[in-house]
Amino acid sequence: MHDKRAISTDNAPAAIGPYSQAIAFGPLIFTSGQIPIDPTTGTIVTADIQAQTRRSLENVKAILEAAGAGMDQVVKTTVFVKDMNDFEKINEVYAEYFPCPAPARSLVQVARLPRDVGVEIEAIAAPGHGHGYGHGRQGGGCGCGE
Repeated sequence: MHDKRAISTDNAPAAIGPYSQAIAFGPLIFTSGQIPIDPTTGTIVTADIQAQTRRSLENVKAILEAAGAGMDQVVKTTVFVKDMNDFEKINEVYAEYFPCPAPARSLVQVARLPRDVGVEIEAIAAPGHGHGYGHGRQGGGCGCGE
């Protein structure tokens, strides 16, 4: 039987509701959705969507690091966007954080996000399964060209 364990770090924004920054359960880590809040100042990054995406991913990264994992161990993400027209700009930044093979991903447009930000990102990681793990016989298949 697996125990459920809360993950918390000061290097990412504190939860703004009744939830944990992340939960470790068995071999997996599930992060809560991260919006572009600077954990040092508590302010929302209001610059362009690339800056919001970068801040959200830095928050995910900080939480995973607190759990002993890295971005290369992320197996699935969900990206919530306010405007699907930001798809390409989000992808530009997203690709910097997830080299091939990129994790599985869902990206959906939503009517509204907390604090009216433009993006929110959550992740599932499998520590111990880093970059290159699980490359199929065909290699890649993640859209990164490898």
